Parts: sequence; C-alpha cells; structure tokens
Amino acid sequence: MTTISSAEPFVPAESDLPGLAAAARECRGCELFESATQTVFGAGSAGASVLLVGEQPGDVEDREGVPFVGPAGRLLDRALTEAGVDRSAAYVTNAVKHFRFKSTGNGQRRIHEKPAARHVNACEPWLAAELTAVQPKIIVALGATAAQALFGSAFRVTKQRGQLLDWPPPAGPYVGNTVPAAAALATIHPSAVLRARTPDERETAFAGLVADLRIVAEAQVSR
Repeated sequence: MTTISSAEPFVPAESDLPGLAAAARECRGCELFESATQTVFGAGSAGASVLLVGEQPGDVEDREGVPFVGPAGRLLDRALTEAGVDRSAAYVTNAVKHFRFKSTGNGQRRIHEKPAARHVNACEPWLAAELTAVQPKIIVALGATAAQALFGSAFRVTKQRGQLLDWPPPAGPYVGNTVPAAAALATIHPSAVLRARTPDERETAFAGLVADLRIVAEAQVSR
C-alpha cells in the first residue's frame, strides 16, 4: 500500500487544464488509486464563470472517467437548468479524484464510502491547481465534504447554505488563495436529493437545491 500522503509531488508547478488532467492520471497521492478504475479529473474549460465542487466520483464516474455523469450528475444538470445556470459554461470537479468504495460480499456491487479527511487533504493540491487554471467568478461547494474542503472543518452546510460568501474564505485551507473569485456558495450535494425517503422529501430537497443555484445565477449577472 502506498505511503505517500499528498498529491503535491504529482502536480505540475505550472500547467493548463489538459496538462493537469494528464498528470492526475499518474497520481499516487493516497491509497485510493489502488482500487479505483482511474483518476476522475474535472471537466469544463478554463475561464468558466462557475466552478462546482462535489465530494468524489461515484461508480459510474469511476468507470467512465468523467465527473457528474451518474444519477447525481443528471439531477445536477436538471437543477442547473431550472436555476438558470448554463451547465456548458461551468466547470465541475470533486474534492477527491478517486472513487472510495466497499464491495458487497459477492463483489457484484461497489458501494460508495465517504472519503476520509486524509483523502481530502491529500487531493487538495489538485483542487488548488484547478482553481488557479479556471479562475472562476463563483465557486460552489456541493455537500459537506466539498464545503469543508474549501472552507475548513468548522463549516456547516446546514447553517450556511445558500449564502454568498467572500473568496478566499477567512478560515480553512484556501486562506490567501490568489484566485480572484467574486464569491462562493455552499449547498447540498445532488445525491442528498436522491437519498430522500419519500417523493415529498425529494421534491422539497430538489427545490432547495434549485433555490440555492438561482442565487448563483443571479450573482453571475450582477458581477
């Protein structure tokens, strides 16, 4: 098992997004690469006005090598459309670039397992490099893992979701980050909508996600 605890040795000092993506394929910054199918880097173009950060790739993303193409990704696309955010003008990525999972007893299914803090910390140099390469105007954290990766472990999505926050944040790993983003916002991860127990709960959760993303759409216009 690998003993490396950071992706930093694998991140080029200066590179564009294609160069970063190519380098990320060789990342051995934590042990997750050993069981994942492949690195799942971000998708989108430099200059995207909105950069959305999720937790980690899921089973479908791990197999296809593209972020947010599974059920949660399709729901996110629908929410962005309803909120008025141009999905084609957004960059999407994850705080952790490899799929962490546990297998069922017969090995037929791979079940999502939340990445540990050490995985988020190990992958932080990739996210920092993406922020620098994209230079977004608005950064959106989808879910608690992404929000804490960006704003620090004390951040709570339940208390601060839907609020436009200054970037860089006053606490957390990105203090002093030079990316001139106009604002940041945290909301729920689209998978939280899928996990809702009843249709009414799913409808309410989805409406809340759309409402938060409408704030992003409005901020795009005003900034």
